[in-house]
Amino acid sequence: MPKMKTKSSCKKRFKVSANGKIITAQAGKRHGMIKRSNKFIRNARGTTTLSKADEQIIKPMMPYSR
Repeated sequence: MPKMKTKSSCKKRFKVSANGKIITAQAGKRHGMIKRSNKFIRNARGTTTLSKADEQIIKPMMPYSR
């Protein structure tokens, strides 16, 4: 059997935690920070985990990171 390929876009954007959840950067912080509240910016620091529905889309694209 040939090797399965990992989607390059997923390899760059996501990591899998020890519990098997998908970790990604917080969304909505690329531009337009002036119009965002300080609370939004503070809460959007660091990383977050994907929702169950999004996780089911991403996991098949990363066959070797389970």
